[in-house]
Amino acid sequence: MKYRKLGRSHIKVSEIGFGAWGLGGWGPRDDAEGLRALERAYELGVTFYDTAYVYGDGHSEQLIGKTFADRRDKVVIASKIPPKTFSWPIGEDEPVEKVYPKDWIVECTERSLKNLNTDYIDVQQLHGWPASYLNQLDWYDGFTKLQEQGKIRAFGVSAHDWDPYGPTELADACLVDSVQVIYNIFDQRPEEKLFPAAELSNVGIIVRVPFEEGLLTGAIRPDTAFPEGDWRNDWLTPDRKKEAWKRVEALQTFLDADSPDLPTLALKFVLSHPATSTVIPGMRTVKHVEANCAASDGKRLDQDTRDALKAHAFVHGWAYPWTH
Repeated sequence: MKYRKLGRSHIKVSEIGFGAWGLGGWGPRDDAEGLRALERAYELGVTFYDTAYVYGDGHSEQLIGKTFADRRDKVVIASKIPPKTFSWPIGEDEPVEKVYPKDWIVECTERSLKNLNTDYIDVQQLHGWPASYLNQLDWYDGFTKLQEQGKIRAFGVSAHDWDPYGPTELADACLVDSVQVIYNIFDQRPEEKLFPAAELSNVGIIVRVPFEEGLLTGAIRPDTAFPEGDWRNDWLTPDRKKEAWKRVEALQTFLDADSPDLPTLALKFVLSHPATSTVIPGMRTVKHVEANCAASDGKRLDQDTRDALKAHAFVHGWAYPWTH
C-alpha cells in the first residue's frame, strides 16, 4: 500500500481508502462479512476509512468503531454531518442557519464520536456543499470550535453528487483541509477547475465513486438485475444499462499487464492525477478489499493513456433517486 498526505492537514492516508456506505446497509447487509472486510483492509495497509452518520443511522460508524477500538491511533477516520433538513441536494438559497448551524455541527459530531467509540475524528465533513455557504460561516465556526477542543483534527466538505464545480471557490479560499468529490473515467470534470484550485491551495482531494456506481467494474451488463432494496434498480433503467455497457466495452483496449481488469484501470486513472489524496471505493466484502488494494502498486497510467481516456468521458446527467 502506498500513502499520501491529505492536503495541508499533513495527515498521512492510504491512497486506497475504505468507502463504508455499504456497511450501513443499502441492499443486503452482512455485518459479519463487513467486519471481516474492515479487518482485511487493515491487514493490507488501508488506513483511511470514510463513513457518515446517515450510513445506516450510525451503523457504519459503529462497525468501524468496533473494529478499531484497540488501535485507534493506527487509522484515519473521516465522517460526515448531514444537513439538518436531511434533504439533498442543499439549495443555494437555503440559509446556513437552517442547514448547518453551529450547534448542529457540534451535536452531530458528538453523536458520531459516540458511534465511533472514539474521542476524536480525524476528518469531519459537511455532507453536501452549496457554494453560497462560502459567505455564511456558521459551519466554519462550528468546525473551528471542535478543532480547538481536540474533537476533530481536520475538516472539509463533500461535494454534491455530480457537482465538481461547487467547492472550487472554497478550495481557493483555503478554508478547508479537504474536498470529497466524484471523479472517474466517465466524469472527468474535476480536472477542469477543482483540481487546479486544490493543488494551488494544498487542499486534499478524497475521490468517491471511482467505479461510477459499479458501471466501470464491467460487472453491470444490460441484463443485470440488482437485489431487492438496491437503489440502482431505479437509477439504472434498461436503456441506461445498454448505453453504459457500450462505453464500458470500449475501455477493454486499455487493459494491459499493469491494469489487467477494468476495476484496476478505473482506480489507477484516479490515482494517476496528482491532486488525488485518496480514493474510497465502496467495499463490503473481503473480495472487494483484496481486489481494490492490489491497484496500489506504485504504477501509474502514463500520460498518453490518460490523454486517450479523455475521449471516454461520459457526463450522463442521470440524477440519483433521492435528489429532487
